[in-house]
Amino acid sequence: MAVTDEAIEKIKGMIVSGALGPGDRLPKESELASELGLSRNSLREAVRALSLIRILDVRQGDGTYVTSLDPQLLLEALSFVVDFHRDDTVLEFLAVRRILEPAATAMAALRIEEAQLDVLGAQLDALGDAPSVEELVACDLEFHRGIVRSSGNAVLCSLLDGLSGPTTRARVWRGLTQEDAVSRTLHEHRAILAALRDRDAEAARSWATVHVASVEQWLRSTL
Repeated sequence: MAVTDEAIEKIKGMIVSGALGPGDRLPKESELASELGLSRNSLREAVRALSLIRILDVRQGDGTYVTSLDPQLLLEALSFVVDFHRDDTVLEFLAVRRILEPAATAMAALRIEEAQLDVLGAQLDALGDAPSVEELVACDLEFHRGIVRSSGNAVLCSLLDGLSGPTTRARVWRGLTQEDAVSRTLHEHRAILAALRDRDAEAARSWATVHVASVEQWLRSTL
């Protein structure tokens, strides 16, 4: 194991064990290096690495702190990595989305508030029957984000938020080239919303699966 990796593991161990908690300030560099049996250089590199993935917050002139460790904060690193995807991995992103999003939609069916259902309905009404592809895709992102947030699972929400970006271009491409893509998407959105209003988790799960799978199947046949 590289020296820096060992330093990272030791700091992680302190956080996992509870010796350091969210918001805690790390001991002075010299003290922590001595306590962990590390050189100050390797400790410094570990702190730099952990700050990049939002585990630690280095405040100039104040010290280094453990962040809130909020899932949404930590999963920002995933979004950064996802931005470097290649076109040939879009199908893999869609496959993961097909696994996760129906589960989130089913969870939302049991938790979503009436006010949020009204917001989703208003979004669809504002689109009308013949939106542009760009308008539809923008609404699609907000529509699903609103549903997933209502699942009550911050980790799931962050994961799906990170996965939505790489599939946007595929959705636009489909809208421009597949004859009934816009009308089909609108129909599927309405069906998902109806299932949510009925508090029917299995219907919501099924329609969400159909919705994501239709893009995946189209892209697979196109490629």
